[in-house]
This record gives sequence, structure tokens and C-alpha cells, in this order.
Amino acid sequence: MPDAYNEFARICEKLETHYKNMQDVEFTIERNKLWMLQTRDGKRTAQASVRIAADMVEEGLITKEEAVLRVSPEQVDFFLHPQFSIEATQAAKEMDQLLAYGLNVSPGAAVGVIALDANLAEEWSKHGKAVIMVRPETKPDDVHGMLASEGILTSRGGRTSHAALVARQFGKPAVVGVVALNIDMSKRQITVKDKVVKEGEWVSIDGTVGEVYSGKLTTVVPDIEDPYLMKLLSWADEFRKLGVWTNADYPADAERARKYGAEGIGLCRTEHMFFETERLPFIHKMIMTDLPVARNEALDALLPFQREDFYGLFRAMDGLPVITRLIDPPLHEFLPDHSDLLRELTDLKIRLKEARTLAETDELIGKINKKQVILERVESLREENPMLGLRGVRLGIHIPELTVMQVRAIFEAACQAAKEGIDVHPEIMIPLTSHANELKVQREVLEAEGKKVMQEQGIKVDYKFGTMIEIPRAALVADQMAEYASFFSFGTNDLTQTTFGISRDDAEAGFLIEYIEKGILPDNPFATIDRDGVGELMRIAITKGRQVNPDLECGICGEHGGEPASIALCHELGLTYVSCSPFRVPIARLAAAHAALLDK
Repeated sequence: MPDAYNEFARICEKLETHYKNMQDVEFTIERNKLWMLQTRDGKRTAQASVRIAADMVEEGLITKEEAVLRVSPEQVDFFLHPQFSIEATQAAKEMDQLLAYGLNVSPGAAVGVIALDANLAEEWSKHGKAVIMVRPETKPDDVHGMLASEGILTSRGGRTSHAALVARQFGKPAVVGVVALNIDMSKRQITVKDKVVKEGEWVSIDGTVGEVYSGKLTTVVPDIEDPYLMKLLSWADEFRKLGVWTNADYPADAERARKYGAEGIGLCRTEHMFFETERLPFIHKMIMTDLPVARNEALDALLPFQREDFYGLFRAMDGLPVITRLIDPPLHEFLPDHSDLLRELTDLKIRLKEARTLAETDELIGKINKKQVILERVESLREENPMLGLRGVRLGIHIPELTVMQVRAIFEAACQAAKEGIDVHPEIMIPLTSHANELKVQREVLEAEGKKVMQEQGIKVDYKFGTMIEIPRAALVADQMAEYASFFSFGTNDLTQTTFGISRDDAEAGFLIEYIEKGILPDNPFATIDRDGVGELMRIAITKGRQVNPDLECGICGEHGGEPASIALCHELGLTYVSCSPFRVPIARLAAAHAALLDK
């Protein structure tokens, strides 16, 4: 029936031209006569959505602006991570392999054998095993295991828990807050109701939807180098007003982010650099001693490591700004966990009672004494609320040698890179300030050290000192802060906590879900910026800060920096840039373009 077919082809072309979109049509042919029944915009995969939008621009059907608006940031996210095939998840559910649901905090699919601690995860990874690290919750000293793993699974925590933040930072799929998951360290196994999976057995996690499966599921790897996606993102860059920077702690992350289109580093977390195996002994020595000489020896040993880190970042970001946040967490986070120490001491004392030889007794007494010394230091550093305790700028003022060492490392690295022809733009961020005097005192000490280094090196580099706005008071007195800061960076994770007066991990694991389900809160404020509260504080800070310094650089480096609705608010507030994990840079580029186009 060639006549009916040709008529059908002409009508389809007319419909697509009229609606300016790919059409899903229904038709029938009765006695050689074509009847058109229905047409609608066709459903499509993420890859098809991007390609159709790009092709229609080339055909002259739609504009670049329309193409950019047609693709959602969530569709771009698909290109960045492995996914489970639909067939694989359907088959797994039919075979009763679906174990549990949790929070989908870092997208992508991961398959590996269960490792219940960071050291084992790292060891197995070195021997070529694919690993999923499973913990009740993660802490900074778990980072090496997280880096070695294919994905992370925790029974506690929320969207801005340590596990979620680090997973997004390094592009590791993660599912957290799986309350149905019981981790038995003594039996080295996990259980969900009556299902048991032992350490070393396979599990599969889907960080895109928050599902956990037993066994091995098949993954499909999308392509970030897709030429249609690259074309679409280049168009997005033409329209967006916001800069898109990245949160990166290591040169490899910086290089990846730059490849994805990052225009600078908005947050380098220096404390992550301290948790590497060869550096921890020096950090421990610095914390454990009260003697200035011993402390300085430890800091002198750390200086070359830090300098090398910063040099690598400057080299990777040649010509672009690098914002380095000075040490932020309280010192106890670098020492063993208090509960673990008590448990280890109890075990050692039991073994001492059962010792049969003098040599064994002496060895155990030595270990007990060593653990006891560490426990005493941990207890002396314990705080009722460490998030609001001795951390950030307070720690820098209390132990100025520590932040002075970090600034020396930054400037030595910048001077070395500049001598090699690298275009460096170091920006030093002082965290957790709440009073202008804190910023004034700390900046005076640190800037003097930076100038001293440049004089020693015989070269000058452009630099900035700024602060992280993460305490409501800092936002309210931003005009005073701006007298001593060349830039503001909003740490919206902590700013949300301190504005709402809630602990993010406790809230997301408890009442916050109920609040959202009951409509008390429209959104999770740790996923999307609270416009009326946190957003208003940001507006006040930007307005007051720029009244003092019209050229004040203002950015955001919390995890909200990669979330589309939050990016729209940042555009509205007139921020200079948003900064997010490397794997969310393409998403932020598109979301920033959406914000600018919709603002028109």
C-alpha cells in the first residue's frame, strides 16, 4: 500500500514540524485508506532526548535555547554513571534478589563483594577484587576504603552524611540510611529480615534509585564523550550567567572536573589529604603532643605532602582559580573512635589475664599502655557537640602553627608553579567564622606568612583571602566580614543545619522523612536550599557584603551546588559561581543555563 505509506510519511513530517518535537503517532489503515488516530510527544531515553534536541537544531526546527531547555539535568546525569540494565533489575526482582531500599545519595550502579571495614576494602581492591564497602556509617578515616570501593552502602546517615558527601565527591555510587540493614561485625555478615549475605559475597547497589540487591547484576556504561551531549552543553555555556566550579581535593579529580567543563576549584578540603596512610602518623603526633617542638616537627613533616598536593592542583587548573579551605573538622576525627578504643582495651585486658608467658604479658601491657594514652587524649578532645566546637577558624586561632603550615604549603606550591609558567590563582578560605574579629586575627597571621613565602621565593602571585559563610551570624554581619574577605563561599550544608537547628544525619534518619511525607516541609532542606530561610540569609550576606566590596566574589560550595532548583536560586541571588563534585559539573552547566533562560 505505497500510497497510504507515502501519505503517512508526509503527515508525520508535518506533525513533527508543527509540534517541533519527536512524535509518537497512532494510525490504522482500513480498505487502503489511512486514518490518523492520535499524536503526542514521544517518550525517549536520556541519550535519545539529547540527540533529538541537537538534531532538531541542525534541521532548523528549534533554536539552541529550546534544545537546551528540552533536556533535563537529570537526563544529563545518566551519561555520567554506570546503570543497571532494565532487564537485569527485572530479572533480579523476579528472583527475589531485591534486599532493601535506602536513600539514593550518589547515582550510578555498582557491583562488588561486601567488605565491612575500610582496611579490608583497600586490601581486597589491591588484589583486584571489586568491593562494596558496607558500614553502619562512614567517618573521615574510612576514606581510603571508600576510594578503593566500587560503591558504598550504609545503614545510617542522610543525604549530606559523610558517606553521601564523599561518594558524590568521587563519583562512587552510594545508598545510605538503609534502616532494614543489620550489620553483624562479629559474624562478618549483613542481614535484611531473613536474608543473610556474608562478607566476601556479592551485592549490587543502585545509587540512582536507592535499591540494594544480592548477587551480581549486569551494568551498562553510558558515554560522557557523547558528541551530541558535548554540543548541547556548549550551547548551555552560551546562555548561563553562573560560573560552574568544582569541589576537588586531588589533582585527578581536578583534571576530571576540568574535562567536564569546570572553571575553577570552589572547594579543596585539606583535611582529606591528611588521612592518607603515610601522613596519619604525623597528624597523630601533632595531636598527641603538648610540646611545641614535637608539634612543629610533625607539621614540618606534613609540609612537603601538602605542598605537593597543592602544586598538583595548580598544575591541573592552570589559569583557573583554586579555593583551598583550611582545616575544618575537630581534631578528634583524626584519632581512633572512642567506642572502638574502649572495646580494644577490654579485649587486650582479657587477653592479658589469659597470657601464659612473660614475653606475651609484657607485649600486652605495652599495647594497653599505648591504647590508654590515646584514649586519654581522645577523651580530652571529646565535645558534647563537636559540630559547634573547636573546629574551623577556632582551631586555626587555637593552634596557629597548623594553618600557618597549610598557608606556607599553598604559597610555596603557587610560587613553584608560577616559576614554571603555570598561571596560578590561589584563594585561601577560612572556615566557620561567625565574628569579623576571628577573620581579622586569622587573616593577619596567615597573610603575613604568605608574603613571607613570596619574599623568600622572589616571586609574587595573585591571591585572595576569604571566608566560608556557614553560620547565620556571619550572614547577618556580612558587611563587617567583607572588610577582611575578598570572597564569600556559602557552606550550605552547615548553614542549613545551623539555621534550622537540626543535625542533618539525625534528622534524615528520623523525623525529617516524616516531615516531608506529611507536607510539613516541601523539600528536604539538605537536598534543596530552603529559599525562605537559608536563601534569605544568603541574600542578606550578598547584599551587605557587596555594599562594602562591589567586586566581592560570592559562590556556593555545599552539595546544593549541583542541585538544579538550588542552582536556580543561586542565579536569582546573583552569585558568581556554584561549585559541585566533578561528576555533577555537566549537570550544573545545564541547570545554570536553564536558570538564565527561564529568567528571560
